[in-house]
Amino acid sequence: MNLGMEVSIILAYAFGLVILYIIGYILLFPIKVILKLLLNSLVGGVILYFLNFFGQYIGLYIPINIFTALIVGILGIPGIIMLIVFIKIIF
Repeated sequence: MNLGMEVSIILAYAFGLVILYIIGYILLFPIKVILKLLLNSLVGGVILYFLNFFGQYIGLYIPINIFTALIVGILGIPGIIMLIVFIKIIF
């Protein structure tokens, strides 16, 4: 019985699992950031939709596209205010 060989195989498997865990964690972090950005953009688009729905009574319309949804999704309420000011200055 050669126990030295079995222990080295077990250590190699353990080392491989640790490396696999580290690589998985490194790849998972950017996916979380991208998913959060997509979710915030979706929420921003919904907020812009309701703003346009209720804003039609006061003559306020902000086009819903990927850029405005990203701005509102990332910045939140200050992003909405910035877009309103920007739209009112331009038009």
